[in-house]
Amino acid sequence: MQFKTLLFDVQKNVGHITLNRPEAANAINLELSKDLMKALMQCDEDPLIRAVLIKGAGPLFCAGGDVKGFAEKGEDLPHYHKQVTVHLHSAMSYLVRMDPPVVAAVHGSAAGAGMSLACACDMTLAAESTRFMMAYTKIGLTPDGGATYTLSRVVGVKRTLELALTNRLLSAEEALQWGIVTRVVPEKDLIQEATALAESLAAGPTKAFGATKRLVQSGLTESFEGQMKHESRSIAEMSRTADAREGISAFVAKRAPNFKG
Repeated sequence: MQFKTLLFDVQKNVGHITLNRPEAANAINLELSKDLMKALMQCDEDPLIRAVLIKGAGPLFCAGGDVKGFAEKGEDLPHYHKQVTVHLHSAMSYLVRMDPPVVAAVHGSAAGAGMSLACACDMTLAAESTRFMMAYTKIGLTPDGGATYTLSRVVGVKRTLELALTNRLLSAEEALQWGIVTRVVPEKDLIQEATALAESLAAGPTKAFGATKRLVQSGLTESFEGQMKHESRSIAEMSRTADAREGISAFVAKRAPNFKG
């Protein structure tokens, strides 16, 4: 599959997605939203891909929407935004729902939809100097990319509103304290550590990872009893997999498991 605005390859069962509009701070336009959807769809469908790593080319992870492009649309901007968000939101849905865990390596800044993307990933590593900003209301718009869903569930309603309404910069350390970021690392180590994390996840029980992701998501809205029913069904379903049999056998034999996903 060919992409115009991102780089995509698979190494050691990890799908590497690199936002590749460095001249525009990797800002998301219609082409990038389409490419991101296609890349994540491939990650969801290819059984050889068992983890995903998302990163950005150039000095910034992602500056959000392509505001300069917005200015050129004139009266067509509402229709353009609908087109962009249809593809961007489909991409986010694949990201959140797929079995392979998704790791983000964030550097420079993640603003607007870039912050939404970082929040949607299962694990987010950030360079020490990274800054986060919602940025939407700064130009009279509202959040997209699922940020009002993912961010509010991580940091709560009050902090989400603070970030969305004041557009203040959030440091990497603050993002770590608030739970937006999984780990803060020196910039020189970011890609190495994020790649190592993605590769370790790619060696795990992929189906169990996906089922666990979906259980955690449903646990945010389900009743206690309803969630336990989901857990009961899920653990029984996972018990049928080859990875579960391998994991149990390896535990009994006191050896490292060899999961196949």
